[in-house]
Amino acid sequence: MIEPVQIFWAPAGASMPALGARALVDVTDGDTPNLRMPVRMLSVDTPEVTARTAQRASVIDQEFKQLGQWIRQGKAPIDAGLAEFLLPKLETGRAGSLQLEQGQAASAFGKQNITTRLARPSGRPRAIFIRVADSPFDNNNRLLAYVAPDYSEKERREIPKQQRPTFNLDLVTSGWAAQFVIYPSIPGVEDLTLLIQAAADARMAGAGIWASAETLLAYEYRAMEKLFRITDQKVNNQPLNVNERSWRERFCVHAYSRPARTRGLLRYRPRIPAMGSGPRTSTKRSVGSTSHQHHVLSARTRHRRRAPRSGDHRLDMRNRRYSVPRPSAHLHDRACD
Repeated sequence: MIEPVQIFWAPAGASMPALGARALVDVTDGDTPNLRMPVRMLSVDTPEVTARTAQRASVIDQEFKQLGQWIRQGKAPIDAGLAEFLLPKLETGRAGSLQLEQGQAASAFGKQNITTRLARPSGRPRAIFIRVADSPFDNNNRLLAYVAPDYSEKERREIPKQQRPTFNLDLVTSGWAAQFVIYPSIPGVEDLTLLIQAAADARMAGAGIWASAETLLAYEYRAMEKLFRITDQKVNNQPLNVNERSWRERFCVHAYSRPARTRGLLRYRPRIPAMGSGPRTSTKRSVGSTSHQHHVLSARTRHRRRAPRSGDHRLDMRNRRYSVPRPSAHLHDRACD
């Protein structure tokens, strides 16, 4: 039998992703330059710091407050249910400032956490373990990965998995990130359960971003920025260069419901085709595979693929309400960002 051949280069040329400019760190040898590469941690979403300054954040405060007025006047392309959910957050007059404050706090936690967990008693820092997604880069040319301290084989035998989580999971556990699982980088059943449980515990404890009922989750904040720009153009009779509904980029789901029902940033969607006997989910399209196994809790741990049993977990990301029944026996702590 002839093995399949993957064409790596062809005379006609191939379209390969460009990763833009990268800073050179050093050169190991002639064919191995080491570059500085940004990493986007998988399955988590921290508050945005794109406002940069308190002055710009105060401008966004007023923009979002104005957006709230347009929504109440029926001028914004948003459905009533989602509008009702978002209006109390938009009308506070400090949605942008709160986002920046939380983003700065999340950044500070992330930096301190990584520094602390990489430290050794000897003073020599640990290396970093990286588990890259099957689709390795996002649209901003960042490497998509789960990131954790690198442990020796002896340490992995001696240190319980619960004591060596990834930095991704640390962000969710501390309350400084919402879980943000995007197809095709979907954790396995046990890891997804762990991620959902960590987020539920953080929310119940009022940790990090969950301390304020006025919090716009990062993906809500980004969507509202886009909705403001679109509505501003509509109100001022300016031509739109995008579809007025394009501010909705993704749909959130009941991760383990049967049948799955997507909770869009805008509206309910049709029933999603099943993925065998396992959970069903969707972003812009239905998911056809559960083969993308990643590591959320501890690095270098293999998974067994199992369908959820009686302990199905439900997650409504739009309303951020979690219903977590007692897990069945096989949903124990595992590694899974």
